[in-house]
Amino acid sequence: MKRWKINLYTLWFSQIISLMSFNLGLPFMAFYIQEIGVTDPEQVKFYTGLIAAAPAITMGIMAPIWGMIGDKYGKKLMLLRAMLSASVILSAIGLSTKVEHLVILRVLQGFLTGTVTASGALVASGTPENQLSSALGFMSSSTFIGYAAGPAIGGFISEALGYRTSFYIGGFLMFIDFLLVLFLVKEEKPKYIEQKKKISLKDSFNIFTPLIISMLFILLFLRIARTIFNPYLALYLQEIRGTLEGTPKLTGIINGITGLMTAVSGITISRLGDKYNNLNIIKILAIIGIMISFLIFKAGNMTTFIIMYSLFFLFVGGIEPVIMSINSKSVPPEKRGALFGFQALMGSVGWAFAPMIGGFISIRYNIHTIIILIPIFLSFALCTVFFICRNKKYINANQSMN
Repeated sequence: MKRWKINLYTLWFSQIISLMSFNLGLPFMAFYIQEIGVTDPEQVKFYTGLIAAAPAITMGIMAPIWGMIGDKYGKKLMLLRAMLSASVILSAIGLSTKVEHLVILRVLQGFLTGTVTASGALVASGTPENQLSSALGFMSSSTFIGYAAGPAIGGFISEALGYRTSFYIGGFLMFIDFLLVLFLVKEEKPKYIEQKKKISLKDSFNIFTPLIISMLFILLFLRIARTIFNPYLALYLQEIRGTLEGTPKLTGIINGITGLMTAVSGITISRLGDKYNNLNIIKILAIIGIMISFLIFKAGNMTTFIIMYSLFFLFVGGIEPVIMSINSKSVPPEKRGALFGFQALMGSVGWAFAPMIGGFISIRYNIHTIIILIPIFLSFALCTVFFICRNKKYINANQSMN
């Protein structure tokens, strides 16, 4: 088997373990906050939003820097750094006794981790161009399988053994994952490294074509739409059910289902990017996502909500791999570490603003009102795609877009 395929399959499995480790406990942070001692409902909402946003801000600062370092010294090294840091931080979250500890550790998480970005850059740099959309879609499925398995398993662990145990287990699994990558993944030295070509800071910023800038804004709007409600899902279910008992398990199951739907989307829908016009795929998926999100808002019972919420992630989950494929084909391999770093920066901006906006809306109005913001931000993404299509020079800048 070719080395790039061995790396792809190893990193795919690695990312399942990585994201599962994170999501054994993090989806239940609102409940963990209450267990630590924060009981006022408004304070719980405030800290839920703050803890969700904190790593996004610091990760947004560091992701481009780690990406440029990865271009210079190796992308595998960046992935190992992220995994080892995550192992320590997850274990420390389990030891926390104050909500302030959680805020600090989540800030450090953003500075020091970022396994998705690091593994994505490693795959993008070593995969043949004609397999790039499929490979990135395949990798995205690992992320969401991890997102699916983590909360589903974590919900049962949390109720049976406590929230702290979920973080301890997550830290241990992340260390095993670190060893897996250390011994099985081999990063082939690209020609630009063999020739000792220096990648300067100026070179890293030369990736910003009008097309890539536009795609980064689409990624921003998409990330807000996908994540704005998720930190408050647990509280929403607690409000509807009127009790905390059994809610962590239900939260885990719903997160598991949505993660599975996104994984299916990454494996199937994103493969169309190697055959059909990428921008048309994004338009179709965004339109479907907008329609479904209105149905989520109108859902009159729990069953309808779960079905519509799951379908939303099935269709919208295929957009991000297509965006990354478009961008990856637009820059040479030696700059893809920086590219994925800036993609992570834009995604982190969305990840940071989403819970802040959601927290403001939930406090001023109610949690249910947050849902109406999903189609609004998806509409922003859709308008940006139409803007690109109206400017043919953007499309011409990427010869691989079919």
